[in-house]
Amino acid sequence: MVAYATTEDVISGFREMTESEKGKCTFLLDEAGAIIKAYCKNTDTIDGDVLKLVSCRMVRRVLGDGESTTGFPVGSTQGSMSALGYSQSFTISNGSVGELYLSKIEKKMLGIGDHIGMHSPLEDI
Repeated sequence: MVAYATTEDVISGFREMTESEKGKCTFLLDEAGAIIKAYCKNTDTIDGDVLKLVSCRMVRRVLGDGESTTGFPVGSTQGSMSALGYSQSFTISNGSVGELYLSKIEKKMLGIGDHIGMHSPLEDI
């Protein structure tokens, strides 16, 4: 797999990481690179700084701030919690907790955002 950023890139301007988190970060960067490559076949035409930024943003979302814990199960997209008469509902619309995903702005940065148009397979003949 191709990683477009390093662990040091993720740490820069973010936060310090434990050795365990650094190992996880390296793996997540490889996975982020594979996701970017799957979405965007022409990565060789995209500025390297954009690829690095998108990779870092994807990984930082998964790693979080290192202090708070969400308590949501990995892969959840909606749910609710209640205790002592209080309740909380949540929905995660862009992706799932703990999973790598490309946000709308990141897709636009890569040039794979929403495009209006059509394609007729009959016209390719």
